[in-house]
Amino acid sequence: MNLAKHDPETEMELNMTPMIDVVFLLIIFFMIITDLTQKDLEDLELPMVVHAKEDKPDPKEWRPIINIKYNGEIIVQRETFYSPETHDKLPDPYRDLKKWLALTADKMEKKDDLPDQALLIRADMSTPFKYIQKVMEFCGVEGIRIWKVQLAAAVPNENKAE
Repeated sequence: MNLAKHDPETEMELNMTPMIDVVFLLIIFFMIITDLTQKDLEDLELPMVVHAKEDKPDPKEWRPIINIKYNGEIIVQRETFYSPETHDKLPDPYRDLKKWLALTADKMEKKDDLPDQALLIRADMSTPFKYIQKVMEFCGVEGIRIWKVQLAAAVPNENKAE
């Protein structure tokens, strides 16, 4: 068996290029993943609550989320499904929202022929309730029948200086 010994006088160079490439690929990967996890959430000012149960969703499970802006605009995954300015002129202004809710109800896990998952409705604190009520109404329509609905709220920050 020939065991070559390292000659201490021989210079060895360490090639850092592959390591740098791997680090850059990891950075790009995490940047993309971070962006994808937030695509369902719009920038809204949620109403404050005093007593609420903390929301801890399982990141591995799919969760339907509807965002309602202060002007009544209904957004799902960065796509507008209803806007009072443009959709109210249509014969069925909520058609796209109803279609999405029906498809969502079909994708949800079923228990006794009803979806077992909850639909999360995130509405801005200035949103008139009539827009939230419309979404809740459509959840009960035949062909959709989503019976679990959660409303998002913000918890006051106690560390905030007043």
